Amino acid sequence: MTAESLPGDGRPYRLRAGKALRSASDAIPPPGLVLLAILSVQVGAGLAKNLFAQLPPTAVVFLRIATGAIILVAVVRPRLRGMSRRDLAVPVAFGVSLGLMNLAFYEALARLPIGIAVAIEFLGPLTLAVVSSRRLLDLVWVLLATAGVALLAPWAQGGTADWAGIGFAALAGVFWAAYIVLSAATGARFPGASGLSFAMIVSTVVVAPIGIASGGSGLLNPEFLLIGAGVGLLSSVIPYTLELEALRRMPKSVFGILMSLEPAVAALVGLVVLNEVLRIHEWAAIGCVVIASIGATRAQSSEPR
Repeated sequence: MTAESLPGDGRPYRLRAGKALRSASDAIPPPGLVLLAILSVQVGAGLAKNLFAQLPPTAVVFLRIATGAIILVAVVRPRLRGMSRRDLAVPVAFGVSLGLMNLAFYEALARLPIGIAVAIEFLGPLTLAVVSSRRLLDLVWVLLATAGVALLAPWAQGGTADWAGIGFAALAGVFWAAYIVLSAATGARFPGASGLSFAMIVSTVVVAPIGIASGGSGLLNPEFLLIGAGVGLLSSVIPYTLELEALRRMPKSVFGILMSLEPAVAALVGLVVLNEVLRIHEWAAIGCVVIASIGATRAQSSEPR
């Protein structure tokens, strides 16, 4: 059936589906969008780590981003007509930051437990939250979240952490902070998820050379392709779309504080998906970041619109 033969006004079904998805996201408050994005991306990371026994981390990154880009572009085509070079430079930088963030994080994930890797990576958005905060109450929640991150950090793990993994996780945190800023800027310039779909294409181009070189013929394995498609959907398409919409409707500082749930959710996913058992101090860390996130959410909901 062609687009012209569809009932109603004859517009392509893809456009209607996109509007329906946006309407559904409008019904969810911004903190809920962030929490759903966190859960999705961490489950995807857990599934991706299971692939490391068959493929190098860089190859898994390529599978994740490439399949995510294909899925997203099939639903939302980039709208570049009428955009200036300055406007286009924003999603290009966004795509580069996405690619480098994922390359660094997956290298860290190959060397560290997922909860520790995310805790260190979180220092990037946490720093952004501190810098961009304008209220004393926000700083209180950041300090509480910092206490939770400290309990999940390598120095609380008996000194057995891999230092190369720590470096990759810290580098991923830098690109994560850049992702938050560039995601908001992209959402302000492009309608819907069109800017995101363009950024995903750029990100695929960035990671393709190293991903293809390291993965080789293994990238053609149907089983790996299927798992990669699932990882791409969970780790890229769903969370980035939800976060992009959330950043349109909430301050970046509050977004950064809410992301303090990442280490806690990652530790829980590590337990369920990867059998990475939590220790007592890690449960204490979960309590810190959950309380900080609840406080940030309440503070955000009380702000005048």
